[in-house]
Amino acid sequence: TIALNAAISACEKGGQWERALQLFSAVGKGKVEVDTISVNAVISACEKGSNWKTAVQFFCEAAQVEVELATITFNATISACEKSGKWERALYLFSLMAGNKVQPNTVTFGAAISACQKDGEWKKAVQLFGLMTQRKVEPNAVTFSAAISACERGSGWERALQ
Repeated sequence: TIALNAAISACEKGGQWERALQLFSAVGKGKVEVDTISVNAVISACEKGSNWKTAVQFFCEAAQVEVELATITFNATISACEKSGKWERALYLFSLMAGNKVQPNTVTFGAAISACQKDGEWKKAVQLFGLMTQRKVEPNAVTFSAAISACERGSGWERALQ
């Protein structure tokens, strides 16, 4: 499993999402067990390769085979959607976290807010930022910037000042 994870991570860093999927598929049929780290690495490879559809499909398949979905699994999948401008899909994935008893963190909120910001959904971005502070998740420069940019893009600049 450690060797598999290292190989998939190398594919991720090299932008070889197809190869990462091939490795994962090949070993899934053998005696090597796949784990959350393997799944996260494949989804991250898809994210870096701007292939949101494959990332989401792989996420769904992982959920069905009882691989534990961790915060980082959601983060990578939400980020893949965010980078491709799929804000509705990103928010849908975000909404699944509670049902899976997974807590969103600053990265999760940042990706979801950025997804909304990129499509001018400033009201959704502000709602997410409010939820973030309500849940006592510490905002960072990325989340502040994304929320402010969302307000700017959506003509909600007055909200950005609050």
